[in-house]
Amino acid sequence: MNRFQIALVLSLGSLLSACSTAPRAPVVTQPTAPQTVQPKAVKPVRIGLALGGGAARGFAHIGVIKALEAQGIVPDYVAGTSAGSLVGAMYAAGNNGFALHKLALEMDEAAISDWSVPLFAKSTGVLKGEALQQYVNRTLGNAPIEKLKIPFGAVATDLNTGTPILFRRGNTGAAVRASSAVPGVFQPVRIGDHSYVDGGLVSPVPVRFVREMGADFVIAVNISAQPDAQPSTSSVDVVLQTFAIMGQSINQYELKEADVVIQPRLGTMKGSDFPGRNTAILAGEQAAAAIMPELRRKLAARKEQ
Repeated sequence: MNRFQIALVLSLGSLLSACSTAPRAPVVTQPTAPQTVQPKAVKPVRIGLALGGGAARGFAHIGVIKALEAQGIVPDYVAGTSAGSLVGAMYAAGNNGFALHKLALEMDEAAISDWSVPLFAKSTGVLKGEALQQYVNRTLGNAPIEKLKIPFGAVATDLNTGTPILFRRGNTGAAVRASSAVPGVFQPVRIGDHSYVDGGLVSPVPVRFVREMGADFVIAVNISAQPDAQPSTSSVDVVLQTFAIMGQSINQYELKEADVVIQPRLGTMKGSDFPGRNTAILAGEQAAAAIMPELRRKLAARKEQ
């Protein structure tokens, strides 16, 4: 190898060495976008309103509804027994608390009382109940249960089997009549192949039924009377007091399943005391207002679960 070749080889080696040790271009990385923490989704709470039975004491339900609405609390489901089915149907049809109050003041007891004549007819009650059915249907424009604005159910008792039934479809007035048919006061109601009487025999405050309808937070309104506070002055009073006694043990069991129980202070108001409607409505408002802080706290806690 001559001097020229040797120089050429050395030159190429220097170039290759320089290429192998040349600094590489820095790798540019894109900055990582900061991760945002998604707020915990608030689960909508489906509120159920369970309205108990108690004849004329049921006017207290209207006061409760007025107080709830004043706080922006509107139920997603309504279930009612006896008097609770009457108020519940009217409310579910779209009448707010003030409209219900107006209906109560305008209600003529004679308009829902159709007396039978047990002495001359085969009758098992002093009231037929047809007038009540007609009053409900007339007031609601004959809207069936499934067409009411709020999902509604009326609890009655199958007279032959003693099993409860929750009317969710069909004639609203007939369902309310069946739910309110206190044995010995109203005649049993024939619907299809079955006869029905008051739902208070099986569910004085229908908490479990409104849960079955879809509610996961239940507000129960208990208007039943303490038996020892109800002086009996007529046969109707005796029957209603008997119902109050029967309902005590059932209520103790079922009310435990409610999230909040509102119990208006109605004192010795009788189930037959229709003139006392304003007093009952006011008692309902006061009871709901008194329990409102607890109700709001429990409702907020349920939303966070």
